[in-house]
Amino acid sequence: MKIEQIYTGCLAQGAYFIVSNGEAAVIDPLREVAPYMKKAEKVGAKIRYVFETHFHADFVSGHIDLAEKTGAEIVYGPGAQTGFKAHIAEDGEEFKLGDVVIRTLHTPGHTMESTSYLLFDESGKPVALFSGDTLFIGDVGRPDLAQKGDLTMDDLAGTLFDSLRSKIMPLPDDLIVYPAHGAGSACGKNMSKETSDTLGNQKRFNYALRADMTKEEFIRDVTSGLTEPPQYFPKNVKMNREGYESIDDVLERGHQALSPEAFEARANNTGALILDTRKPGDFAKGFIPNSINIGIDGSFAPWVGALIPDLKQLLLIVTEPGKEEEVVTRLARVGYDYTIGYLNGGFESWKQAGKELDTVESVSAEEFARRFALENVEVIDVRKPDEFASGHIAGARNLPLDYINDLMPEFPKDRKLHIHCAGGYRSMVAASILKSRGVDDVVNIEGGYGAVAKTNVPVLAEA
Repeated sequence: MKIEQIYTGCLAQGAYFIVSNGEAAVIDPLREVAPYMKKAEKVGAKIRYVFETHFHADFVSGHIDLAEKTGAEIVYGPGAQTGFKAHIAEDGEEFKLGDVVIRTLHTPGHTMESTSYLLFDESGKPVALFSGDTLFIGDVGRPDLAQKGDLTMDDLAGTLFDSLRSKIMPLPDDLIVYPAHGAGSACGKNMSKETSDTLGNQKRFNYALRADMTKEEFIRDVTSGLTEPPQYFPKNVKMNREGYESIDDVLERGHQALSPEAFEARANNTGALILDTRKPGDFAKGFIPNSINIGIDGSFAPWVGALIPDLKQLLLIVTEPGKEEEVVTRLARVGYDYTIGYLNGGFESWKQAGKELDTVESVSAEEFARRFALENVEVIDVRKPDEFASGHIAGARNLPLDYINDLMPEFPKDRKLHIHCAGGYRSMVAASILKSRGVDDVVNIEGGYGAVAKTNVPVLAEA
C-alpha cells in the first residue's frame, strides 16, 4: 500500500492517491486529471474509486472527468445529491481496494454530506483518516457555508461538534490525519502550515478537540472571527454537485494563440476581460489598457475567484510565453472555463506591434516617505482588516482588495492615491482594477507596508 499526498500550494489543497495491489483510489482530485492517470499507469494500477469528502466550495473537483476517463466509481457520503452518476455511500460502508479497506465515516457539520474516509492496512489496522474539511491540522471546517432553510451556522457547528466527538476523537492516537486543506485556505480560520499530523497531536493542540470543551463553547469558538466567504464559493459548489464541461474542451478553447491584431479585435468584439498574469513589476512598466493584473506567481486562482464575479466571463490572457496552458488550467480549477485565447508572444509582441499601452506609477518606500513628509498624501491600504489593525500608516484608509468591487465608490477620484498592501502583489491588482474603471491617478508603493515600516513614516497599531 502507498499513500501519496498531492498538495497544491496556490489553493492550499490536498488530494490523495492511494494504491494497493494493482488498484488505486483518488480522494478530492483537482480539475486536471491527467496527473492521477499517469501515476496509476506508472505503478500499473487501475483507478477504481474517486472519493469525494463533500461538495467543495473553493475549487472544482476533477471527479467527473476522472470517472469518465478511467471508469472509476464516484463515491460521496450520505445525503449527497448529484447531477451525475455516483455511489452515495452509507455511513460505515466499506470499499475494498486491493489488499486494503476504506470505510465511510459520515461527519456532517462543515456541510451536511461531509464525509471522512478511514483507511485500514493489509492487517486490518486503521492507519489514516482522510478528513476533508471536517478536521484540519489546527482547525476544523467553517460551519457557515452550507446554511439553507432553517439550518443555521450554529446548527451546523453543533452538528460538527457531534461528528468530531462521536466519529473522529475515539479513533486511535497514532492515526495519521490527512485533511483537504492547509494554511491559506478560506475553508477555515486557524489552519497550520503542516499538511498532516497524528490524531493524538491534534487532540492535544487543536483548540476544537479539547476534551473538556462543551458544545456551547465549541459553537462560540468555531463561529467567531469568520470572514465573509469568497463570492465564487457557492458557484463552485453548484458545479461540483451538478456537473461541468470537460477540462479537455476548456483547455482547447483557451489555448488559442492570437496575434496582437486578432487579440485586439477579439477583445473589442466580445467584451472579454483582459487578464494579465505577469509579475506586478513587469505589469507596472507597460500593459494593455483596461487589463487586470493578477499575477500567476501569487494566490492566483483564489484572487480571480474573489474579484471576477461571473464564472462565465469571457477572458483573454496575457502571460509570459510558455505559461498559457498553466493559466487556463488554474482558472478552470475555480470554475472560470471561458478563456477564449491568449496573446501570442506575450506583451512584448503587443509593444512591437506599436499598440497602445498604459503604465502604473510605482515608487519606492523611500520616495513615498519623502512625499509623505512634504505633502498631504492620500494612502489606501488594501490589506485585510486584521492586517491593518496590527499596524498601518498614520492616516491610511483601509479598503481591502477582497471587497474592491463593492468599495469602488469609496476610492477618491479627485486625488492621487498611493496604494499599498503587505508586499506589492495585492496593491498592483487593486491599481489595475482602479485604472480599468477610470480612477487613473494611482501610485503603487513598492514593497508594501513591510518596506514602508522601515522608513520614518509614522505607523500606528490598534490596541
